[in-house]
Amino acid sequence: MFRRTVRFVAALTLAAAATLVATVTTAAPAQADGCYTWGRQLSEGMTGEDVRQLQIRVAGYPGNNAVLGIDGAFGPATRSAVIRFQQAYGLGADGIAGPLTFNRIYALQDDDCTPINFNYAEFNDCNSDWSGGAVSASTARFNALVNMWKLQAMRHALGDQQIRVTSAFRSHACNNAVGGSASSRHLYGDAVDLGASPHSLCRLAQQARNHGWREILGPGYPGHSDHTHVAHKSSRTWSASSCGVS
Repeated sequence: MFRRTVRFVAALTLAAAATLVATVTTAAPAQADGCYTWGRQLSEGMTGEDVRQLQIRVAGYPGNNAVLGIDGAFGPATRSAVIRFQQAYGLGADGIAGPLTFNRIYALQDDDCTPINFNYAEFNDCNSDWSGGAVSASTARFNALVNMWKLQAMRHALGDQQIRVTSAFRSHACNNAVGGSASSRHLYGDAVDLGASPHSLCRLAQQARNHGWREILGPGYPGHSDHTHVAHKSSRTWSASSCGVS
């Protein structure tokens, strides 16, 4: 009788352990993704390529007048950006990137890592290989990707309505052909011109201040009556006087 009791208790212990393992296995990981799959929860103080990949996706949530650095270090600014991303999508806003946050990102991106509402083709109508600009082709393409994620955030903030891209990366030849400035950020792949409809150019210029650009030019600035220009640069240049942006 004693041996039967011991065996019974041992069987119950094993069953409980199996149930616990199954529960933990079900709750822990986020779904896999064709572009990039995070393998751990990320929080302030952590570093690595997985942090950098997260920063790319939340680059459009730095806060008003701010720019999020993409350096692979999860600092206070990254935590704040994650919180804003979580708030924007109705998630628990704790600033910790776990399965729910990653699953939301997976749902927002295609297998080439671009956000679902933007693609490389519309960011480069100049050539197919991203060459001929002021930086390497790979850098220009990366800069364009970051801008896509910023625009994805801006698009969501504007009610998930279309944002129309009219010009982005340009080689020197393409830039010269359209009379662009010799120092244009389009040559770096980190500038985007936006056309009106469904949003006015002024609405775009005003909203852009929340999504991580240091250069915003729109109506009221010479040569920008038909588009709003957003770009990343080292110093701040905001001018859309007809829209109250300065």
